[in-house]
Amino acid sequence: MSAVQKKVQRRRIHGVFLLNKPLGLSSNTALQKVRRLFRAEKAGHTGALDPLATGLLPICLGEATKFSHYLLDSVKRYQTTVKLGVTTATGDAEGEVVATQVIPDLNEALIESVLEKFRGDIEQIPPMYSALKRNGRPLYELARQGIDVERIARPITIFQLKLLSFTANSLTLDVTCSKGTYIRVLGEDIGDALGCGGHLTALHRTATGHFDLIPEYTLEYLESLTELEREALLLPVFEPISYFTQVQIPEGRASYFSNGLESNIDHAAAEQVLVFDGELCLGLAEITDKKRLVPKRVLNLK
Repeated sequence: MSAVQKKVQRRRIHGVFLLNKPLGLSSNTALQKVRRLFRAEKAGHTGALDPLATGLLPICLGEATKFSHYLLDSVKRYQTTVKLGVTTATGDAEGEVVATQVIPDLNEALIESVLEKFRGDIEQIPPMYSALKRNGRPLYELARQGIDVERIARPITIFQLKLLSFTANSLTLDVTCSKGTYIRVLGEDIGDALGCGGHLTALHRTATGHFDLIPEYTLEYLESLTELEREALLLPVFEPISYFTQVQIPEGRASYFSNGLESNIDHAAAEQVLVFDGELCLGLAEITDKKRLVPKRVLNLK
């Protein structure tokens, strides 16, 4: 059997890797490459980036996948460039051009007056080219067939919308936003508000929740390391929710917790706490008002 044909021997490995996703790869392709390099049995990412987008893609390995959904729901930060005067079918440079318009003479005061309309709590209509489903089918499948269906506007929050620079036909922006925000749509809407339309030519995610991008953590860098060096880059399995209250399991109760059994604990009631036995994270639990420690997510790190 050749080296190419030889099956990768998977292993139980746990932690979080902060990938700087390259241009041109889907999030799933990037995920599978990281999983292969770590030889991990299980892996999942924490919020997809389009192939034309780059930047931070936290990847959870092993038991860390039990906490990945907290990052799906977290605040994200991006740097993006909007090309004005040209509208595309997909809202980015990959789509077919559907309209061109004259761009007004831009100045900082004009741009700021438009950006102010998009700061704070706003509503956004999801794009047809998205993974949202209608009657079980992704909208992008319908869009590729030329079918346009009505979408309901959804509430989102733009916490920060900062103008970094501009040219006669483009804006470069720094955006911090809530989950569910489509930056492609934001770019189109800003272009429309300027009266000329627009589409994204670059999108780079710089933060997800409390994680900030580490630029050198690329696939090429990961490939250049030994297995032990790769493991040293992993953040702890509980890192996606490390800001939760942390409590120590009562003495002698660790195995009970790991088997899903409740314990008495002298601690104030809390909906979500991380439970530790010394430095070992056992999982996520609730503390009731009767001071009962109730396991919710039990980790198996062996």
